[in-house]
Amino acid sequence: MSTENEGNAVPPAPSAPPVPVASPAASPQGPAPDASAPTAPLPPVPPGTPGAPEQGTAAAAHAAAGPAGQPHAAGPGPDAQQSYGGPGPDAHQPYGGPGPEGSWPPPPPATPSYGDGAGGAGAGGWGSSYQQPAPKPRSGRGGLVAAVLVAALVAGGLGGGLGYTLAKDNDTSGSTTVSASDSSASQVKRAPGTIANVAARALPSTVTIEAESTSGEGGTGTGFVFDKQGHIVTNNHVVADAVDGGKLTATFPDGKKYDAEIVGHAQGYDVAVIKLKNAPSDLQPLALGNSDKVAVGDETIAIGAPFGLSNTVTTGIISAKNRPVASSDGSSSSKASYMSALQTDASINPGNSGGPLLDASGAVIGINSAIQSSSSGGLGSGQSGSIGLGFAIPINQAKYVAQQLIKTGKPVYAKIGASVSLEDSTGGAKITDQGTGGSAAVESGGPADKAGLKPGDVIVKLDDHVIDSGPTLIGEIWTHKPGDKVTVTYKRGGDEHTVDLALGSRMGDS
Repeated sequence: MSTENEGNAVPPAPSAPPVPVASPAASPQGPAPDASAPTAPLPPVPPGTPGAPEQGTAAAAHAAAGPAGQPHAAGPGPDAQQSYGGPGPDAHQPYGGPGPEGSWPPPPPATPSYGDGAGGAGAGGWGSSYQQPAPKPRSGRGGLVAAVLVAALVAGGLGGGLGYTLAKDNDTSGSTTVSASDSSASQVKRAPGTIANVAARALPSTVTIEAESTSGEGGTGTGFVFDKQGHIVTNNHVVADAVDGGKLTATFPDGKKYDAEIVGHAQGYDVAVIKLKNAPSDLQPLALGNSDKVAVGDETIAIGAPFGLSNTVTTGIISAKNRPVASSDGSSSSKASYMSALQTDASINPGNSGGPLLDASGAVIGINSAIQSSSSGGLGSGQSGSIGLGFAIPINQAKYVAQQLIKTGKPVYAKIGASVSLEDSTGGAKITDQGTGGSAAVESGGPADKAGLKPGDVIVKLDDHVIDSGPTLIGEIWTHKPGDKVTVTYKRGGDEHTVDLALGSRMGDS
């Protein structure tokens, strides 16, 4: 399903784990730092569009990781830029949305875009060429929202003054009111487990991230304290603008602001780790939960900076699990990222990208990254807003990726070693006749080769998960670690076969 990274439309995900192609990190296209627009979905590229992948084009499944897609996640600036840099085409076309040949993939899963915007798969990113539609110019939604808020305050002040004057001139009654004392109000206690209690404990460990490129462009997103050493976890699309010599800052709810540097970023996973410079010694990392144990219906709490409104808390439930999502920021140079996401109806908007999705106890179960949007949004901006379809990277996966980034600075992706078709009507992930750049479709000596898989085979299951497209396969493979053993069910000549294989590995996004 295609999602927007906070305001950017997301291209439909390929039918199989495509071979990632080196390309610049997804650049969030969001409004100015204030206006975070990380959650806009990228729409699929219509057939005939220059640069659009041709049906049947091989997606390098062997390339374990692909560029980060950008659902409309709630991410910073660029991120705020629709989580991935800025509003892109509005609605992410769900996998079932119009694709080169209809919905992609079937059934039409929605492909969320980064909470702040997401980039589409770049040429060869997944083994086939794909050109994102031209991104919409960054909108001033953040600025507009701020203007609306200011206007409301001014109107409120005027109304209050006018009301006081009228009351003063016409008050002939002896009616009086009684106000609660400040001391009694401050003594109200929020019981453990209540939303207010969870928010009070988690907010001090969340930060609003501002990323700025060397050219001065950027946006706003969110992140949270990962350890006492000063590492902050967020989305790749939130910090993408600052990757090559840009500027990063992280601001805590108490107003303390720190410069930060990127430790590592994974475009395919849409996860990044930054580190505070001169980090304080009293950092309190958020407790990490177990996303595998999450159940549909569980309560969720999201914290972020929607449209630049830092330290915003929203609530909802887990709407679904294992939702295949491909997201990007909508820029022509960015690639898509894939996830088997947690879906939530907690309100997530551009700027929420990279923020924590908490369970009822306050433990982090996911990283808010994308949203599905039905339009470009209102308020006169091109960024889309929440319609109750938000997507988060499961924390079990994000934790593994973050640890790898802290350890080596580079992401490690699991792979099967085969190129798959990007067609959306194969009923599974079809291994192509030829790989990217004329290479073999099945990597010699790779996991798929050792398991006996051949060009033309259609993978329909990975363990117990049904595979209906390439993007679904990619997302599922990436929930695993290199070396994990999986059971692959495939069809050949009308017959179904099952084989076991150990996943291979690939380091880096290129």
